[in-house]
Amino acid sequence: MAYSHGVFNVLETEGTLVNLKELNPDASPQAAFGARLRSAREARGWKQDELAAHIGYSGRHISAVETGRKPPTLRFSRSLDVAFGFVGTAESFERAWGELRNGSLLEGFPEYVGYEGRAVEIRLYEVGVVPGLLQTPEYASVLAGSAVKRGAITPEQADERVTLVVERQAALARPRPPLVLVVLDESCIRRPIGEPTVMDAQLARLVEFAELPNTVLQIASFDMGERRPFDLPLYILTMSDRQLMAYAESAHRGHLERESTSVLTMLTAYHQLQAEALSQAASVAMIEQVRKGIS
Repeated sequence: MAYSHGVFNVLETEGTLVNLKELNPDASPQAAFGARLRSAREARGWKQDELAAHIGYSGRHISAVETGRKPPTLRFSRSLDVAFGFVGTAESFERAWGELRNGSLLEGFPEYVGYEGRAVEIRLYEVGVVPGLLQTPEYASVLAGSAVKRGAITPEQADERVTLVVERQAALARPRPPLVLVVLDESCIRRPIGEPTVMDAQLARLVEFAELPNTVLQIASFDMGERRPFDLPLYILTMSDRQLMAYAESAHRGHLERESTSVLTMLTAYHQLQAEALSQAASVAMIEQVRKGIS
């Protein structure tokens, strides 16, 4: 006997009642992942505990992912691919996990990151926080942890955000690294993030960044006032074929711009920002001064 009751199908089999939660793959990317996992498992004729034994997780964990109560992690997704024989295929759960992870990022940002790793020149302006390319893992962890406390992301997504920071930085460690020009609003170095030791290590990282042969670091001081051309973060990339693209974001969305005329206008404004900002020497001196105040 089977009948519907809310979001559950209640099945009576050999005298045992089993609650099987209906899945709506259109509800969210996480729900789609869970529905696909259940479909793949049932196609093999495996119970949740049987799949769990194959991948080193509990049946309860499998159930939580299938019903969308727990998001999958990269390790979990790769284990599924090995168990189902999906490694490197179009059906890969790792690929689905990547799409799910990107869903927790602002629109346009995952695509931007793909270009960033191949750019020959990177220009960026940031407000309020040190940008990901310059963050220490500890600083990134504090920011991600704060988002978890606000309920904006899950703990698993927080871990993945920190991993993304590390991956982005590693992508720039090439034999021929890109030229990276950074202008930070003064708020980036004045705003305390985490414990004093975390902030001090982050400021020390900025000083080290400024010493690299392929970087320029400047601070847009508060007294620039209305001469500051940007109020929001901006990233401008130059690709190997000299194509320009820009990524800008607000609190809720991001946009990747490839139209040359629009990007050239942003680039001109960025040059004006650099001209008004402190020199690298003066910027490093300001950072060191801030470090003395938090030590």
